[in-house]
Amino acid sequence: MHSKAMHIDIDKDVCIGAGQCALTAPGVFTQDDDGFSALIPGRADGADDPLVREAARACPVGAITVTETGD
Repeated sequence: MHSKAMHIDIDKDVCIGAGQCALTAPGVFTQDDDGFSALIPGRADGADDPLVREAARACPVGAITVTETGD
């Protein structure tokens, strides 16, 4: 069984730094020095974290996009 990789994109122009992504999926998201959403280094593929999509839905301004990239 092949798992599909995910690509996570954070629109820095939309992000307001609410931090819901980091609270929901702390293994993938963090906040940068300015308080805005950032990916933990090396986690841009989502690493099959089941909470990534929930974190994207939790974003109050829709700044996070998750797309499947195939297997």
